Amino acid sequence: MKVLVLTGPESTGKSWLSNEIQAHFGGLLVGEYVRHFIESEARDTCYEDIDSIAHGQLAWENAARARQPSLLILDTHLLSNILWSKTLFGACPAWIEQALLARHYDLHLLLSPESIAWHDDGQRCQPQLTERQAFFQATHQWLEQHRQPFEVLQGNWQQRKDAAFEAVLRLLPPVASVHC
Repeated sequence: MKVLVLTGPESTGKSWLSNEIQAHFGGLLVGEYVRHFIESEARDTCYEDIDSIAHGQLAWENAARARQPSLLILDTHLLSNILWSKTLFGACPAWIEQALLARHYDLHLLLSPESIAWHDDGQRCQPQLTERQAFFQATHQWLEQHRQPFEVLQGNWQQRKDAAFEAVLRLLPPVASVHC
């Protein structure tokens, strides 16, 4: 099983690209639990919600891992929970980073906020490019610091999709060809 994570700031195409990757390569896609949480709670999140959100994301990921797909595509993972908690509340429960570091991820696709317009979907809160750039830098720094495999995706929508598909092709084992 290869585990691919899409990460980075909001409004950079993670969900769209996750769906494009799954449509092209197959595999199992795990969405963002926090979106489900916000919709079901119908209120602003607070620091006390971080544990529940992280546990929910882990539960979704664990259920998908148990199915052992050849490709597991994560629209996000605990790193987003960590960074959003720190961004919004100035702190994050320590267990979340420990849980993240205890897991194996084959590749992170880190999406840049450059060249892509911000889109308000009712849950997003960083309309300023400088805010999204800071989130991108924090993500990049964490991935480097913890020696996680990652590639940065940038450019327009088509360039992001092309780069993502190339990265997935390199990640997956080659398909054996049959010679007659």
